[in-house]
Amino acid sequence: MAPRSRKRKAEAAMVAAAEKREKLADSGEGMEEATVVIEHCQALRLEAPELPVKVNPTKPRRGSFEVTLLRPDGSSAELWTGIKKGPPRKLKFPEPQEVVKELKKYLS
Repeated sequence: MAPRSRKRKAEAAMVAAAEKREKLADSGEGMEEATVVIEHCQALRLEAPELPVKVNPTKPRRGSFEVTLLRPDGSSAELWTGIKKGPPRKLKFPEPQEVVKELKKYLS
């Protein structure tokens, strides 16, 4: 049987996520279709709006979080990989500014 503290933390996280969804829904009044917001993608889209952003074009690997720039010539450049980072788990995910900085480096 799992310890009680973990269950309570999970419930608190679910409540916080629900509140965040409600807040986003309230701020997007008049929306006619469902929308998924990914913070890191928003930073990339603001920096380079002409670049299309694909989220999970194939089934993601377990425990991975990567951001890759695919160039028109078929080559790719890894902007971020969190595979070998952590614990703690939060190290697996970059700050948006870090990814944007790497993107600028490869685009210039």
